[in-house]
Amino acid sequence: MKTITRRDFIRKSTVTVGAALLACQKAIQAHAGPLKIPVGVQTYVVRDMIGKDFEGTLRKLAAMGYKSIEMCSPPGYVSSGFGPLTKLKASEMREIIHSAGLRCESSHYSFGELREKLDERIAYARELGLTQMIASGFWLKKDASLTDWLKAAEELNKMGERTKKEGIQLGFHNHHFEFTKIDGTLVYDALMDKLDPELIKMQFQVAVISIGYKAVTYLKKYPGRFISLHLADWSETEKKSVPIGQGIVDWKELFAAAKAAGVKNYFVEMGLDLLESSSVYLNNLKV
Repeated sequence: MKTITRRDFIRKSTVTVGAALLACQKAIQAHAGPLKIPVGVQTYVVRDMIGKDFEGTLRKLAAMGYKSIEMCSPPGYVSSGFGPLTKLKASEMREIIHSAGLRCESSHYSFGELREKLDERIAYARELGLTQMIASGFWLKKDASLTDWLKAAEELNKMGERTKKEGIQLGFHNHHFEFTKIDGTLVYDALMDKLDPELIKMQFQVAVISIGYKAVTYLKKYPGRFISLHLADWSETEKKSVPIGQGIVDWKELFAAAKAAGVKNYFVEMGLDLLESSSVYLNNLKV
């Protein structure tokens, strides 16, 4: 019988483990969506369910084909259905998310809670395992001046200095509000001039296609400034949201631009009835 030396055993074991890791990586990539990034969903779209049955809701999203979620900060979204989740420790939330077969590296926060309880939110985010904290908007009054917008942006820059020290990237999520003009200046462009490119990365809401603004335009105009996308599609003939891939967004063009822009993740944010078909499209999209 041939004797196996300790050196041979270690070498063969290393090869076996390496092969297993490579197979695991390939399996993950095979189930990833465009750009080899797991297809994600924003939990705000299931806000009516998530506080009543957190684990069950997550498992339903996973069954639709989603591999990643973006949370909403429970204390900041108490009135939006996330209130019951304030009882969970970050470690407990992380365990429930993982047990549902999902990952979570990003969460939305109200501007008010970031202003008032930033250190507390950073501590929770770190324990949850987040790498991104996204301000969901400034929520200024309708008649806010451009100066008001820029003051809020400067405040966000200061917050970004603190999150950066903790190894977390702070981001900003647009709505339609930022795609209005004040004295001839597009608010979004003014914000891009004011926000620090290193401290604040942008999460682009593709839904502004419904008012004539293409994500690709801004991904190309401001290279290196984006970290994330919120995905939505729009039917110009029906004038309503439709599942991803059934509207006017050129998804191959968008994802090509997103790759060049350095986007790290993306999350579908549409009605519950549009989620499953959107997931199927994205999981099968080849870019």
